[in-house]
Amino acid sequence: MHIRDLPHPDPGVPDVRTGGAFLRWLCGQQLGGQLKALAWGLVNVGGIAASPLPVGLAVQAVVDRDAGRLIMAGGLVLALGALIALGGMMLHRAAVTNWITAVARMQQLLARKTTELGSAMTRRVAAGEIVAVSTGDLEKIGWFVEALSRFAASAVAAAGVSVALVLYRPELGVLVAVGVPVMALAVLPLLPRATRRADAQREKAGQATELASDTVAGLRVLRGIGGEELFLGRYRSASQDVREAAVRSARMWSLISAVQVLLPGLLLIAVVWYGTRLALDGTLAVGDLVTVYGAVTFLLFPLRHFEEIAQAYSFARPSAKRTARVLAQSRPADDRAPGRTPTGDLHDPVSGLTAPAGRLTAVVCGDPDSAGRLAERLGGHPPQHEDDGGDGPGPMSTVLGGTPLDDLPRDTARAAVLVQDKDPMLLSGTLGELLDVPASGRVDATAALAAAQCGDVLTALAQASADDSGDPMRTHITERGRSLSGGQRQRLALARSLVTDPEVLVLDEPTSAVDAHTEARIADGLRELRTGRTTVVLTSSPLLLDRAERVVLLQEGKAVAEATHRELLHTHPAYRAIVTRATDPEPAMSAGHRTEETA
Repeated sequence: MHIRDLPHPDPGVPDVRTGGAFLRWLCGQQLGGQLKALAWGLVNVGGIAASPLPVGLAVQAVVDRDAGRLIMAGGLVLALGALIALGGMMLHRAAVTNWITAVARMQQLLARKTTELGSAMTRRVAAGEIVAVSTGDLEKIGWFVEALSRFAASAVAAAGVSVALVLYRPELGVLVAVGVPVMALAVLPLLPRATRRADAQREKAGQATELASDTVAGLRVLRGIGGEELFLGRYRSASQDVREAAVRSARMWSLISAVQVLLPGLLLIAVVWYGTRLALDGTLAVGDLVTVYGAVTFLLFPLRHFEEIAQAYSFARPSAKRTARVLAQSRPADDRAPGRTPTGDLHDPVSGLTAPAGRLTAVVCGDPDSAGRLAERLGGHPPQHEDDGGDGPGPMSTVLGGTPLDDLPRDTARAAVLVQDKDPMLLSGTLGELLDVPASGRVDATAALAAAQCGDVLTALAQASADDSGDPMRTHITERGRSLSGGQRQRLALARSLVTDPEVLVLDEPTSAVDAHTEARIADGLRELRTGRTTVVLTSSPLLLDRAERVVLLQEGKAVAEATHRELLHTHPAYRAIVTRATDPEPAMSAGHRTEETA
């Protein structure tokens, strides 16, 4: 496969039983590329291996004063030089292509798995591990894939040179044929210890990455409680552990490298000493001694590849194990054909919440985590104990129109219920691309943007238009919407959800980052645009609650009261305390009256 053909039309179904099985599957998927790299490697390494022969012929020609043989030796040197250059260039291209295509295949597999699992991915696998797999681990596996063909070519060439020396000069060839395997296998006893130290280094590096990821994610909270120095100290300690583990690993690999230099040097000394004695005795010509010396020197070249492949495999094996563990995560198989999207009331049997069809229902939760779990359940995501592989009772599925979402094909369930969490993601691209999502067609982008009160956002994007067209729909939005404020990102995400126009729309704190006047207009626009559609808003904002047709209060994960916003303010003290942020009943009641007046 060529790099220009990427991405792969189908990355395939990986063997994720073990890390070794995954590596074998990955190499098998690009067998053609490996064979191509091996062929060019044999051309390159074979040319290098054959170079001592014309050199020996040239030396002997000088000794014998034979000009014809000297010219022939020179021609062979030029031919082998051209062959080595061609083979080296093509080997590099083929090996790097194998590396890139292997990494691209794994990236596609990870992207497919992330799409399949959605938010369940980070609940099943630690965020730090996912970061480690998608960055460093893929690089290490790619290194092994790239080095494999070069190692195979070197091994074949080393075996060929050893056999040729035995046939050419048996008295020296036998010594070389015995010494080369000893040198190649001498480092094997050291590899398990080196691998363990490398594994310990990677484990500590993964822990440090996870700690850094958690610290960055909670930086705002840490600053609020003054905990930056505490977590900075923890990260310093973790980074020092990584450094110490890296030094220990480097010491072992340095020892392996020293052995790979020492033993070939001893073999070379033995061959030169014995060959010199044979030359002095007249049983070995000077040119033959030079040829044998050059051949033995060449054997030092494959041995470096033996060390490289051992190191690459020791790094790739645990990386492949982690990658296979991530790719092994799965949802229950779903081979049902897409069916008709059900309509009707949305009911969550865990909390007892029922959202009537075609109405705007607001849900007030005293616990933000409880609200997040409710949003996940309403979207058809499995509860936590199911994600963790627990042995508890099976989950109670959310029911839409009398049909459990678990009984629907995944695509149908996703089309029926759309959940926008409290921190929605904006992908990089133009505004037009952001709003180009699967939709019913009932709501166009203009109406959605108007309902989400994105007028000022459109003006800002029009002024920032790169092509001077003034069309905000063609303005590029940076990754995660970094160029926008929190309120602007939130409103664009709401507009995207409104364009989709699902049967049921679940919004978790959709206006937490906007001011009160904008929030009131968004509430009116949302109610008007979603007329006849089921909408569930998880919020504690009085402005949104007052526009809702029905409000449900959840305490400890259970629905305990339901009525209109104003009725609950008068009749339920706990509701007043949450909505007005007050704990004293009397001030809360007064604040409730003021809320009614301003609403």
